[in-house]
Amino acid sequence: MPQKIPEIVAAVDLGSNSFHMIVCSLKDGKMHIIDRIKEMVRLASGLDKKNHLDLITQKRALECLERFGQRIGNLPSESVRCVGTSTLRNATNSRQFILKAERALGHPIHVISGVEEARLIYQGVAYSLSSSATKRFVMDIGGGSTEYIIGTDDKPRIKESLNMGCVSVSNLFFPDGKLSVQAVNDALLFAQQKLDPHQKSYNHKNWDEAIGASGSLRAIQKVLEATGWSNNDITLEGLDKLMDRIKSVKHINDLNLPELDPERLPVFPGGAVIVAATFKALGIEQMTVSDGALREGLVHDLLGRIYNRDIRSDTVHMLCERYHTDQAHADRIKNTLHTMLKQIELFRDDDNKENGINFLDWAADLHEMGRDIAHSQYHKHGAYIIANADLAGFSKQDQAIVSVLIKSHRRKFSMKRFEGLSEPWQQYAPFMTILLRLAILLHRNRNDIELPEFSITIVKSKLKLTFPEGWLDQSPLTRADLNKEADYLKAAGFKLSCC
Repeated sequence: MPQKIPEIVAAVDLGSNSFHMIVCSLKDGKMHIIDRIKEMVRLASGLDKKNHLDLITQKRALECLERFGQRIGNLPSESVRCVGTSTLRNATNSRQFILKAERALGHPIHVISGVEEARLIYQGVAYSLSSSATKRFVMDIGGGSTEYIIGTDDKPRIKESLNMGCVSVSNLFFPDGKLSVQAVNDALLFAQQKLDPHQKSYNHKNWDEAIGASGSLRAIQKVLEATGWSNNDITLEGLDKLMDRIKSVKHINDLNLPELDPERLPVFPGGAVIVAATFKALGIEQMTVSDGALREGLVHDLLGRIYNRDIRSDTVHMLCERYHTDQAHADRIKNTLHTMLKQIELFRDDDNKENGINFLDWAADLHEMGRDIAHSQYHKHGAYIIANADLAGFSKQDQAIVSVLIKSHRRKFSMKRFEGLSEPWQQYAPFMTILLRLAILLHRNRNDIELPEFSITIVKSKLKLTFPEGWLDQSPLTRADLNKEADYLKAAGFKLSCC
């Protein structure tokens, strides 16, 4: 937990349609929004048929992030959470763009899975409403994906992210703003087909109140109220009238809908189609629109980390139970890791150090989870699960770090595995992995006998372990394991000596 609670925190959402930022003050553990900035970037429109993000769209996005960066550039990184969603999940050149985006913003950017996006959206909605509904259905339409969640109070129970959004549907069915009855019907069928496998889970009989949480839904609500097609909220009757209007014109410029922001107009039909299809498929009659969304959820998730309530630790605990890991053994390894970390300066700053210790602890907890699948190659099984599962609280970058630690904790040591990690973990992870390997090696006997006091030093690529005189002579298996480990590390350019 940080020594000092920050006074100001911020969240940045790099959505596929809009970029959003909120800045909040913290008082007595509660947040108060003091600034909001939103810009329509339409990141998803920059993807070509091969999912390559074009340079024109990148330039527009980077200019926006430079403006955001001026507002939050002075904040420490532990006070800011920045995430990318659907487009950055799908773009083939996402990593190259993120490196430039981080320089423009001045803070790390993490790509999150669709299901993690859904969790954070629900969290943002839950904290913004005082509804007494027993079960909430929440939907959020982004530029490239739409999230659906059912939850109770502040706990999401089921979550889904579908690969359709207001930008992608508009681009696919209404290119250059052209509209027709056939195009609208084709778009509705497309959305209904996406929803079909989830109709039973999200049917209106499974929840008490429907809530929308996105710019598309707010825009639809304003239009329905301004036209008199709905007195309050979004209704099925009002949506039917809106869809009739969309079908009656040949181009979006002919819609002439009151209270519709001109910036929203190019992607409005795509969003409206998704909402109409959702109402029909799930039997929704009425939907309230919430102000809370992904960025509010990000801030509340950040508060959890600041006040030592990191949901990632809860996720790891759940995985340990699910895959029947040996917690007593993991605790021994973690204690030895902490002993080693106290003796060396591995990380550049306190924020990296805190994150690095967390990653090592989680890897120690989970390094044997693959045994629940098969003993042979169990490190690979565990690494695959961590890299590909939907893990609450974890970004894709977080998962990649823990995954590579688990995959590399035994046998051959390959530096190539670390090349795909984001900075600064590309340089830290090899040394973190070596510490994990050594801690596991020193506890091979899996008993509660304490290790003797020992020292460790790291100078560039040279590591030295020093034990009490005669201890290695009395521990021939450990000496043999350390000699073998020295051979593994030598092949990767490291030198391990023990005495």
